[in-house]
Amino acid sequence: MSSSSSQSPELPVKPVPGDCGHHFFGAIRDRLAYFYYEGRDKFFENRIQKYQSTIFRTNMPPGPFISSSPRVICLLDAISFPVLFDTSKVEKRDVLDGTYLPSLAYTGGHRVCAYLDASEPKHNSLKSFFLSTLAARRNKFIPLFQTGLSDLFDELEAKISTKKEAYFNTLSDTMSFNYVFHLFCDKNPTETKIGSKGPKLVDKWLLFQLAPLGSLGLLPNLLCYLEDFLLRTFTFPFFLVKSDYKKLYDVFYEFGSSVLDEAENKFGIERDEACHNLVFLAGFNAYGGMKVLFPGLIKWVALAGQKLHKKLADEIRTIVKAEGGVSLSALNNMALTKSVVYEFLRIDPPVPFQYGKAKVDLVVQSHDAAFEIKKGEMIFGYQPFATKDPEVFENPDEFVADRFLGEGKKLLKYVYWSNGRETEDSTAENKQCAGKDLVLLLCRVLLVELFLRYDTFEVEVGTFMFAASVTFKSLTKASST
Repeated sequence: MSSSSSQSPELPVKPVPGDCGHHFFGAIRDRLAYFYYEGRDKFFENRIQKYQSTIFRTNMPPGPFISSSPRVICLLDAISFPVLFDTSKVEKRDVLDGTYLPSLAYTGGHRVCAYLDASEPKHNSLKSFFLSTLAARRNKFIPLFQTGLSDLFDELEAKISTKKEAYFNTLSDTMSFNYVFHLFCDKNPTETKIGSKGPKLVDKWLLFQLAPLGSLGLLPNLLCYLEDFLLRTFTFPFFLVKSDYKKLYDVFYEFGSSVLDEAENKFGIERDEACHNLVFLAGFNAYGGMKVLFPGLIKWVALAGQKLHKKLADEIRTIVKAEGGVSLSALNNMALTKSVVYEFLRIDPPVPFQYGKAKVDLVVQSHDAAFEIKKGEMIFGYQPFATKDPEVFENPDEFVADRFLGEGKKLLKYVYWSNGRETEDSTAENKQCAGKDLVLLLCRVLLVELFLRYDTFEVEVGTFMFAASVTFKSLTKASST
């Protein structure tokens, strides 16, 4: 039997606590509690208290009609969570969306890279293709994003001037899609057949795949039962978005020809399969991630207040002036800016869930006990609890901007947002996010461009489905610009 960590073998081995109940009614019970009666965080908090354990059994949505089995073993602490990164112990086959797999029609009939376990032959070639594609475009990362941010800020200012407020999410989505498409296809999407419709086409495609995992946040009443029935009794059929997806596929096939040439000639991937993977990488992984990433970063920095804003502005402007512009060298010297990004990714990771199926019998350890997990059992990690583990982080529920300065850098190994430790690198052999370094870079550039242009800002924050909802109320221009 394999151990999941280097903790003391003297920890007592216990059976995993928790009651999943009847395979049908227990799943419905837990699903209603998770979405409506308790809410996501309370759902986990209440069971930690009930079982006096950060490892326990429960059911995870969507439930009995859609899931092959909704029963999981939850890992909710910083010590046990990393077993989900160990591809020798945990299988990541078809678990991207948890306990169910959307129809492969959404990806052209292919199991794209995100659905593959690292041991599957195609995984290495597909992820190598992704890493190579990103590396070849590294010189475009910063200038292309700066252009998009400039347009975004202009639009925010115009809307605040006329309407006294500006909804950030929609503008950010447009910028994000344009950036991703231009990065991979060397073309502005408005110059193609999809015009300005790209974000809406991808949003609809994403929604139909992920709807069983979402909720409008309704209070327990007849409407919540209706929503639950509509979203989690049947999966949404692909034919409802077939024409939308074809439009996306066609423009990536046409304008991403240089990328697809490399997939065929260098990595031996058939062109059709490479294009479906490119659409998924660009639409689901990149654009879909940015829909959550950028509003979340703005939210936490806004809530931190003007004192942090001044510190960031001082650091950013001083270093940019000394370096003669926004460069990788300049960004690497911005210690506080880097710490702020890490802290955001710790406290509010854009992908909060990780799933895997035990490949072998395991002993998984928490801080105070060890638990046996049998081969074939589904393991679930809720990352916001693992990265807010009070045994690891002081004041874990507070946004501490300078947490990762100085000695705080030692805590980076407990930041797990990329499906791996922050101190590790994404490779073709693991399941860590292929765009990990790009995500960090873009978050830093967003803060840099924001505070080169503005001294401070105010927003109104809400929540919608999977992301923070951010509305700008004011932008105070820097006195030097």
